Amino acid sequence: MIMRILPALVTAAALAVVGAGQAAASPAAHPVVIEASGAFSPYTPGAEAITYNPALVPVGGYGSVLAMSGAFVGTTTVLSVHGLLPSRMYGAHAHAKSCGPTGDAAGPHFQHSPDPVIPSVDPAYANPRNEIWLDFTTDPFGNGFAVSTVGWSLGDRHPNSVVIHEMHTATTSGHAGTAGARLACLDFAF
Repeated sequence: MIMRILPALVTAAALAVVGAGQAAASPAAHPVVIEASGAFSPYTPGAEAITYNPALVPVGGYGSVLAMSGAFVGTTTVLSVHGLLPSRMYGAHAHAKSCGPTGDAAGPHFQHSPDPVIPSVDPAYANPRNEIWLDFTTDPFGNGFAVSTVGWSLGDRHPNSVVIHEMHTATTSGHAGTAGARLACLDFAF
């Protein structure tokens, strides 16, 4: 219960701070807040929460993503999950494309400054300042929580999903940004 309430409280507090700081800003400068959530299930067209590996992201587990992006505040993204395996590390990132029948459908990680080489494994591009990384470790009950804040706001290019991976994200050269197999996906069109 607390895990489902916490993202809403974080967003409310952030909006109060941002709203106070942008009183004189133009309407276009106001932050955008987007939320997506759902119970993980096998792929069906239009599903918002998909599991590709029910052994690691069980059917019926729940995921929620909340993001706020604005010219004066950058982008803050919150991921909350419930009903996953207990006491386990997972990786998670914002991806360029929407979820699909396989994890590969979500495309590469969304990058603020795109790496000309795909897949991107150069730490100059594949890092938590240029991408939205949401790695988490579940508690003994299978609940997890992650927050990413980057100093840039979203423009015409934006992520469309959050993918949960099998391990925390690597940071070494030649492996930066990798986190193993794609286990689940939350459709999250900004």
